[in-house]
Amino acid sequence: MPPDARPRLTVLSGPSGVGKSTVVAHMRKEHPEVWLSVSATTRKPRPGEQHGVHYFFVTDDEMDKLIANGELLEWAEFAGNRYGTPRAAVQERLENGEPVLLEIDLQGARQVRDSMTDAQLVFLAPPSWEELVRRLTGRGTEPPEVIERRLDAAKTELAAEPEFDETLVNTSVEDVARELLALMDVV
Repeated sequence: MPPDARPRLTVLSGPSGVGKSTVVAHMRKEHPEVWLSVSATTRKPRPGEQHGVHYFFVTDDEMDKLIANGELLEWAEFAGNRYGTPRAAVQERLENGEPVLLEIDLQGARQVRDSMTDAQLVFLAPPSWEELVRRLTGRGTEPPEVIERRLDAAKTELAAEPEFDETLVNTSVEDVARELLALMDVV
């Protein structure tokens, strides 16, 4: 990236279970200079998740205030919980010239596209529908009704692929991480 160019916000989205978190974790291990926005959520922490690292875990009342005050770049409800991206931190990092990555759902990606028209939207696709089903049912962390909701949502999310600027197919975490870094002009 030219020294005087400011980085674009890059949004990584795709269906639940496609491997977004795995790709991002691999990428950030190799390139910690890429700043990953930490979302706020009303969901309870999963085992091993830490407040302020994986998510900002907030109450419904706290989330209501963030939304009402316009403090979120985007927010969405998914599987009975709300998720949102704190606006100020993203803008501050971009102004400082840091590459910023958001890992969010389809609903959030659409909101970002509306509010930050220069954002680069990247869709992470599974190698096949069967592989996505295997990943979603193999997690073992959600009850069957949540998995069913995720599968229904995944069908809708897959249909939205044409709305994105780029599509990466997650056949290899290493390859997708490298392709994503190239799209962000980090490598």
